[in-house]
Amino acid sequence: MANAPDEKKEEKAVEAKASKSAAKKVAAKKPAAAKAKTKPAVKKTAPKADAPAKAKAAPKAKKSTVVADVPRMKQLYRDNVVEVLSREFGYKNSMEVPQIEKIKLNIGLGEALDSNSAVGAAVGDLQKITGQKPTENRARVSIANFKLREGSVIGTSVTLRGSRMWQFYDRFVNITLPRVRDFRGISRTAFDGRGNYSLGMRDQSTFPEIDYNEIDRMRGMQITFVTTARTDEEGRRLLELLGMPFARVDEPIGGL
Repeated sequence: MANAPDEKKEEKAVEAKASKSAAKKVAAKKPAAAKAKTKPAVKKTAPKADAPAKAKAAPKAKKSTVVADVPRMKQLYRDNVVEVLSREFGYKNSMEVPQIEKIKLNIGLGEALDSNSAVGAAVGDLQKITGQKPTENRARVSIANFKLREGSVIGTSVTLRGSRMWQFYDRFVNITLPRVRDFRGISRTAFDGRGNYSLGMRDQSTFPEIDYNEIDRMRGMQITFVTTARTDEEGRRLLELLGMPFARVDEPIGGL
């Protein structure tokens, strides 16, 4: 019975040692857990470090856009003429709206049968006016009464399309026609029944590109405006909206 208190003391000492060893193990596990928690934070910060590199690379991927110059008269057609014609004639699709398809300039050279320099002079004048090299028109058959042989040059012509066509039309309407002496407007009836319009010029000196002092001879020319209009009324209204100065019904035509 005297050994009972000693056994209790020994049990308490063993329990105290066990609790101390458990506390040490818990303290040793805490730093490991803390380290484990910090590892994901390093992974999250990695994309942030790459973000500036991607931001710098983004501007290199952009492509430079090229803006083409649109002729002034063509822009006027797109912005105003299409809307007005669609409203007046009831077009349901913008592709139905008539437009200028091409412009053809032609100079007849009957004098070329007697003068060798006439062809070169006419080709040079037409090239200055249009900015495009003309083609020589040759006779297809021989006519003895007119002293005409097959293959002889009887004229020169130019066909304008695209931007050159719109630029020539702009110069012709706003610069060339106002230079005509005693100009009162052009004929309203010179259509061919399918919306195409033709007019004649007395001489080439009216065009500002021609120097009067360098002209060897006055030569007239014919200008034809080919449109996609189906009737003369549609073609006349198209050219009128594009600035063509048609004469009034009650006024005489002069100057051309």
